[in-house]
Amino acid sequence: MNARYHILISGDVHGVFFRAFVQEHAQDLDLKGWVKNKRDKDVKQVEAVVEGDEDKIKELIEHCRQGPPSSTVEKIEIKKQEYTGEFTTFSFEYL
Repeated sequence: MNARYHILISGDVHGVFFRAFVQEHAQDLDLKGWVKNKRDKDVKQVEAVVEGDEDKIKELIEHCRQGPPSSTVEKIEIKKQEYTGEFTTFSFEYL
């Protein structure tokens, strides 16, 4: 079943290849959407919108909980959204 999730990952997630980590796992799982860094005052976050098979999205979320070796994930906020099918790839967005 296709689904769409908005994921916000907080912690030591900038400058540690977190976006590339998410993109690689999303592509391996055949998911579509985007990932980017987000800066909210002094809080460092990575934000992603992901569409595709719901079980595969949940698998991606578990990868995000671990993150790449040099990262520290403190918190993940997950919001299910209405599936749109608007994406054809999984992209790496820049600030």
